[in-house]
Amino acid sequence: MPLVGGLECSCGKKYDLYDFVALDSITAMLVIKDGKIVFETYQRGNTEKTRWMSMSMAKSITSTLTAAAISDGLITGLDAQVVDYVPALKGSAYDGVTVRNVLMMSSGVKWNETYTDPASDRRALLKAQISQQPHSAMALMASLPRAAEPGTVNNYSTGETQVLGEIVRGAVKMPLAEYLSKKIWQPFGMESDATWWLDSPDGVEIGGSGISATLRDYGRFGLFFMNDGKINGTSILPDGWVREATLPTTLKGGKSLDYGYMWWTAWTAPSVKDGAYSAVGIQGQNIYVNPANNVVIVTFGAQPKPVDKEPIDPMAFFDAVVAALK
Repeated sequence: MPLVGGLECSCGKKYDLYDFVALDSITAMLVIKDGKIVFETYQRGNTEKTRWMSMSMAKSITSTLTAAAISDGLITGLDAQVVDYVPALKGSAYDGVTVRNVLMMSSGVKWNETYTDPASDRRALLKAQISQQPHSAMALMASLPRAAEPGTVNNYSTGETQVLGEIVRGAVKMPLAEYLSKKIWQPFGMESDATWWLDSPDGVEIGGSGISATLRDYGRFGLFFMNDGKINGTSILPDGWVREATLPTTLKGGKSLDYGYMWWTAWTAPSVKDGAYSAVGIQGQNIYVNPANNVVIVTFGAQPKPVDKEPIDPMAFFDAVVAALK
């Protein structure tokens, strides 16, 4: 079905659906409306059985596991102290940092996320992950200096989500993958097994990346979250969590932040109006949720360089899809 007859960008050019697929290097896409698949495509040899790396979409899943642990009473709340769950960070710049600070990526701990800079902290974390040496990721996080008072400055940091994963692991006393399977994956009825990269053999999951799952199961996760985390009519998340986690947050001092609890808030006018939000991963990974229109869109992508320069703004495309479905 022709979902998008003509998306017009700010440059005045018009694109159709397959222009978006080609120009933004989309390798698979799923559109769900009212709980039913209305469009699905696989490119470059991928199929419905392909498990694709989430990249930073995993951050939104780790955030959701944090919420589940709060609901289970295993994390005392958003104001809980990081070091109470991750003893390896005691005495580091994470002393005095709360779970809320980490969820907002506002710990105040110095971090450089530049993927293309070999000297960046993100590249150092990747080297630690690849080394597969136990505790190497937390050793890196513990070595970082303080750059600002906790809660005052937002700085996008994959390391922050690694810390969040360690918080959840320390609270639930089981691997994140097992907790995800127990709380969401099996109860919600995901159709395929997923995998999650570890920092070392029998170690801790990579909280900010590393989940590999099928297109439809990412779509199911979007539906689960859009439905307030309900399974069999009962939410496994704290009351009001979905709304709080996906709206702009506020830093200390009152500055508004266009970022939720590791969910991206909308940045186009139609999506802002609809209260839409996204889990976003570099190189073209998205789980877009539009609750006002009951739409979930998932994309896999293989953009050649992680520089956030898609020819077509994915949210502008998602807006066009939502409009076409009305």
